[in-house]
Amino acid sequence: MLRKFFLLNLPRLSARIHLHNGRGTSMRLPKTLLAGLVILSLLPLGGCARAARDTTGFSQEQNITVSAPFEQTWQTVKAVLREKGLELYTRDKRGVFVAYTPMKRRLFQPKRVKYTIELAEVSSNETGVYVEMVNQVYGVTLLTYPGWHDRPAADTTGASEILSAVQARISGGTPESVPAAPASS
Repeated sequence: MLRKFFLLNLPRLSARIHLHNGRGTSMRLPKTLLAGLVILSLLPLGGCARAARDTTGFSQEQNITVSAPFEQTWQTVKAVLREKGLELYTRDKRGVFVAYTPMKRRLFQPKRVKYTIELAEVSSNETGVYVEMVNQVYGVTLLTYPGWHDRPAADTTGASEILSAVQARISGGTPESVPAAPASS
């Protein structure tokens, strides 16, 4: 009953709300201002959270198998990454490297490419080299701290160059082009 009264009389009630101005008189509050205040007070209840961006399929992946023992391949990959001018962030004896290109700005937004290189011992004389690359941009979203965010990698030339340089160093020849792997989803 009370709810029905407020729903039917809301326009009249909002027009009757008075603010005291301190001089013994009161002034009327316009309906639009009252409606705006009500909406502003209800906005935090709606929330602004959204699901995290799905980044599956953003990376480009390529792999080769080289005819060299694991330790020699590990040293070769480390040398090739340094030779390419990449910043080595992680390197461990289990065969995982994380390397980044130097940051560049495109217009005003910083960008870089992240390479994750994994080595796996296939046999005592063969090692598999797996390269995953993803583009990254620096930015801030509503729910995160400033940081690097993954973006789709369209060009695989960087990964191909790394794999061909590793293959050439191990075989003792000149770098060849490694065929681009199809994009995985």
